[in-house]
Amino acid sequence: MVPLDKLAQITQRFEFLEAQLNTGAAPAEIARISKEYTDLRPVVEEISAYRQALDDLAEAEAMLADPEMKALAEEELPRLKARIPEMEQALRLALLPKDAADARPAIVEIRPGTGGEEAALFAGDLARMYQRHAEKMGWRWEVLEESATDLGGLKELVALVSGEGVFARLKYESGVHRVQRVPETEAGGRIHTSAATVAVLPEADEVEIDIPASDIRIDTMRSSGAGGQHVNTTDSAVRITHIPSGIVVTSSEKSQHRNKEIAMQVLRSRLYEAERERLHSQRAADRKSQVGSGDRSERIRTYNFPQGRMTDHRINLTLYALGQIMGGDLDPIIDALTAHDQAERLAEMEG
Repeated sequence: MVPLDKLAQITQRFEFLEAQLNTGAAPAEIARISKEYTDLRPVVEEISAYRQALDDLAEAEAMLADPEMKALAEEELPRLKARIPEMEQALRLALLPKDAADARPAIVEIRPGTGGEEAALFAGDLARMYQRHAEKMGWRWEVLEESATDLGGLKELVALVSGEGVFARLKYESGVHRVQRVPETEAGGRIHTSAATVAVLPEADEVEIDIPASDIRIDTMRSSGAGGQHVNTTDSAVRITHIPSGIVVTSSEKSQHRNKEIAMQVLRSRLYEAERERLHSQRAADRKSQVGSGDRSERIRTYNFPQGRMTDHRINLTLYALGQIMGGDLDPIIDALTAHDQAERLAEMEG
């Protein structure tokens, strides 16, 4: 049972914020109030529905004393009683603390791990999987940095994914992704195991991550790519080193000015995520589940092509739908991971 006095406090806070929005406060204050108001609205809607269900139940129980209404009340009561636990669960989920980064765009970084060229080809497959998923969700997929191998695999891909609730959905993808299949380059038909790493970082705003000029070193390098003897090699590639942390970011688009923008954008997001992970570790050092923690050293998933199987090791979820998954249909996996994470956090909050 959710304490009714706590629900009353939340509703009062929501009504106070609603009144504040109509007082003509300063723009910065209005923005802060508006965000809290928007965050509380779905919670208050769940509270209202829950209270209405309790009122309906009380009314039906009172009707039992009326001979004329008793039959109707007895018919209604089982349905009303069954609704209460469902609504309490929905309300508990709504009351869970929100991850401040959930609504943000995400920077997705994909790199081959162990397995040579086959790992690079698998990294390319993962990139296409996430791009197709982004398209299905109506998100924008913008490649910030891409480096390919001679056989069409990926040495590295960094993409910015923008849209509604991007980080909330993609944050569970961070980790080591393992593939088991017969490589195209393998004449003997033996199954090989290789891996690629995925890092999903919430995009950081400039105002949140202030990087003093003294903390970075910017180097320009010659940028060259596929194109043979006619390739234009200019000093356009940019490498930024964040001296305190040792993080190095490169960008090699044609415009040196754009490269600096991209590299600073990625650097801010990496520093923002590093700080999030530090705080997360402090708050939940004893938390056993890795779901949602963004631990990129952990093997999270196996894609077995001969069996058409995908297994997510964190929640022991196995789906025999590898074609659809590689085609970008990630909702069944992400929904299961989200539900597991919510259950873990509910247990923590109520334990």
